[in-house]
Amino acid sequence: MQIINDTTSENLFVSVIIPVYNDADHLKICLEALEIQTYPNSSYEVVVVDNGSKEDVEAVASRFDQVVLCDEAKPGSYAARNKGISVSQGEVLAFTDSDCIPARDWIEKGVKNIWEKANCGLIAGKVNMFYRDPNRLTAVELYEKLYAFNQQDNVNKKKFGVTANLFTRRGVLDTVGLFNASLKSGGDLEWGNRVYNSGHALIYADNVCVEHPARHSLRQLYNKRMRVLGGLNTITREALYSFNNAFFDLKKIVWNTLWLAKRFFLNLSPSEKFENTRQKIQYLFIDSYVQMISVFEKLRLQKGGKVHR
Repeated sequence: MQIINDTTSENLFVSVIIPVYNDADHLKICLEALEIQTYPNSSYEVVVVDNGSKEDVEAVASRFDQVVLCDEAKPGSYAARNKGISVSQGEVLAFTDSDCIPARDWIEKGVKNIWEKANCGLIAGKVNMFYRDPNRLTAVELYEKLYAFNQQDNVNKKKFGVTANLFTRRGVLDTVGLFNASLKSGGDLEWGNRVYNSGHALIYADNVCVEHPARHSLRQLYNKRMRVLGGLNTITREALYSFNNAFFDLKKIVWNTLWLAKRFFLNLSPSEKFENTRQKIQYLFIDSYVQMISVFEKLRLQKGGKVHR
């Protein structure tokens, strides 16, 4: 196992890669957090890839000395990340999103973790959700709190890490290849599986942290789900999904929702995640909504509908 002391690890050049599409306000906050990292300023760059924004991303990026701005015309965050990789200089590559806020020691801890682990293919860091009003969560925020960004499960069970908080080495990319640029969603899953299947170790590190805003509206949750389904449809090339399949799935959703509601309100299922009956009802509504829109999106994609961005 190769262990590098603090002095040596600080000489490793890191490229932080951030795709952005019409998110200038959040990008500014993200870049401000990256400007004050504990890692030496001379040892990292921030590569911002504008993926066809109509907002003035250049005006934001130009305020920060360490930012390298480039453009990628092909729609999709994975195409943008690949462009960022192609212009980056780092031996270590760190990925986050424009709406994330990295902790001050994010780069420092990410580099130490990836270099102290034998045969490490990727480090998946912790993604902490934050809310518009922590004391008054919307139904969607409650759903996000329970299920969004469980990086430890991603690594241990699904063998990948989300690109909201991910570190790797350039040598790993040289071995397994870049992200699948044809995907709008699910590219981190597909790439992470390739890393795992190549024999590299996948590590979850809860001291490598970024903050991520929870989605708070049904529209935001809908858009996210559509992107995810589109990405999975591209990866799996799902077999024919007929109206009979959809009807069967809808019946199963209704049955499962009624079954879960019964267990909730008879206290037959663990309910420590919910503070009151109102939150249980909100969860059941959102969970049913997500499953039902998934059924109709599968039908739409089966008929040749375009994948949502």
